[in-house]
Amino acid sequence: MTIVTILSGGAAQALVRGLTEAFKAQTGLGIDGEFGAVGMMADKLRASAPADLVILTQSLLAKLDEEKLVVPSSIADIGRVETALAVRSRDPKVTVKTEADLRDVLRSADAIYVPDTKASTAGQHVARVLDQLGIAYEVASRLKIFPNGATAMRELATSTAQKPIGCTQATEIIATDGITLSGSLPPGCELVTMYTAGVTTRAMHPKGAAALVALLAGADHKALRQRVGFAG
Repeated sequence: MTIVTILSGGAAQALVRGLTEAFKAQTGLGIDGEFGAVGMMADKLRASAPADLVILTQSLLAKLDEEKLVVPSSIADIGRVETALAVRSRDPKVTVKTEADLRDVLRSADAIYVPDTKASTAGQHVARVLDQLGIAYEVASRLKIFPNGATAMRELATSTAQKPIGCTQATEIIATDGITLSGSLPPGCELVTMYTAGVTTRAMHPKGAAALVALLAGADHKALRQRVGFAG
């Protein structure tokens, strides 16, 4: 079977998985790819890693477009994803309505699970928020940093800490067994990120990649996007 290859931010992994059978039925093609911190995925494309399409943040796609690494006419927005809080399924949800609430919740956690604070969208945001709240130094030893949000959430699910918490893209939280979406970040600390897909200029299967972009962004799959954590 011919395979369409993806480099994608972790936020889109559940959506791609949910479309695999529909894509195969429509095109006869399979899907394979790598999901991780968006900065790392963009750098892999720049380093000539094979990929028929990319799914990254809108801002990164714009940069790759400028670098002539994606086909401009193929670029399509998929949907917005918020950065949110997660707790283990057996733990009570936390209520965070203000910056002060968030500061208290993070201070009381004995482990804070987050994705790469340099290469991932959510991880970079967590680092900024900790600085904004004035507690970056205080909680530094409690940060549990992993290469991507999916890994961070799997580790949260099996954490033996007394009161752990996680923070990453809502789509990665929803897709992980053993944890629960606890709520949005409060006003002043929120982050909602548009994810965008595009066919690469070096695509081996550009028609198949374009068909997958159409599925990812199409109105027919709005319900699936919402179910896995994307907003319109």
